[in-house]
This record gives sequence, structure tokens and C-alpha cells, in this order.
Amino acid sequence: MKWLLTGVLLLCLGTLGWAQNDQSELQSATASIQHMTSTAPDQGVPNQVLEGAKCVAVIPKLVKGAFVVGGEHGTGVATCKTASGSWSSPAPFSVSGVSWGAQIGGESSNVIMFIMNDQGMNDLLAGHIKVGADVSAAAGPVGRTASADAGYKAGILTYSASKGAFVGVSLNGAELQQDKKATDRLYGHDASFKDILEGNAKTSDAQARQFVDAVQTAASSAH
Repeated sequence: MKWLLTGVLLLCLGTLGWAQNDQSELQSATASIQHMTSTAPDQGVPNQVLEGAKCVAVIPKLVKGAFVVGGEHGTGVATCKTASGSWSSPAPFSVSGVSWGAQIGGESSNVIMFIMNDQGMNDLLAGHIKVGADVSAAAGPVGRTASADAGYKAGILTYSASKGAFVGVSLNGAELQQDKKATDRLYGHDASFKDILEGNAKTSDAQARQFVDAVQTAASSAH
């Protein structure tokens, strides 16, 4: 009986730890978006990118040589603009196969990806996307008034916030796929990427709402 109680306690503590990690990730993702809108105009993401993005995916923190959560994997959250014009609840994803380019400086950095076309959005809705293979990708242009055309009309434009400024980075080869365990924790059931990103699955989580609000504010401020 003692061993059984100990096992149950460890399971509960493990579940609590996972939930706290989810909350921390959502908070960090929200902070990344808020930092993006407060960056100096000549060091920020162009308004044209913010206006035209169909989906936004945030990887809150990457560490050179390995991801924060260990191994060669990282995690993030994505949201897409729905048919009604609002932004969907966040969809958790995992990412692997990231190689560090020369543009990413320092020991750690957060990454924001803007999905700019229907192909990129549809691949994301399917729950799996390989950057640069399934959808064309490019390092995003920098400067609030810069044109998104500087990214050669790529399906995905990617940025890294490092040392207080945003720089365009290449994540070609990175693979994103739905994090089903994190989805279960956030929604309390098995929800598909498509249902979440099309706005058909909702969560009452306060941190999730703050993340979506931050994306909505960033997109609105670009008009």
C-alpha cells in the first residue's frame, strides 16, 4: 500500500510539473510576441508580414547545441487566423531537425515563424510540416516598413529575437508536428491540429488566451 501511494504521488507531481511547463511555455511565447511589437521599428518585423500572416508559430527558447527540454527536440505553440477573422486557440507542437545558422547568435534565442500562404497553412493544419521542403521558406526581412517581397514571397518567413533585436533566420529542414500530449493537457481531450487552428476547439486556459490576445494585438497594430 505504501508503494502504491508513493507511486500515485509521484504520478501527480509529474503531471503537475508538465502542466507548469505548459504554462511557462505559453507565458514565454506571449512575451516573445509582446517583445516583437515593442522592438525599435528598424529592428522589428515588417508590418506587411504581420498583416499578411495566416498563422504564427512561436518556439519560445532554443539553446545552441540542444533544445531546452533536452535531446534534439523543442516545443512551441501556433495560432491561425480563422474564417471569422479571429485567431484560433493555441496548438502545441514539437520541432526537430533545427540546425543553427550564422544568423542566430548567443547561447539561446526564441524563434517566430510566420506562415504566409495557403499551402503553408494547409500543411500546418494537417499537423506536420517540413520547413523548406513541404513549403518554401526564407529568413524574414527586417524593418517595420520593409516589404515582405524581400522574402521572395516565401511560404514561411522566420525570425529570431536575439540580443534585443529581430533578425531573419533560416530553419530549412526543421520539422513541426502536433504535440499530442501537450494538446491533451491543454484541452483535456484529443483535439486535432485542424480543429484547433480552424477555431473549432477552444480552451479556457488564461495563459492561452493571453497568447492569442498578444498575436491579435500585434496583427492589429500593423494596420
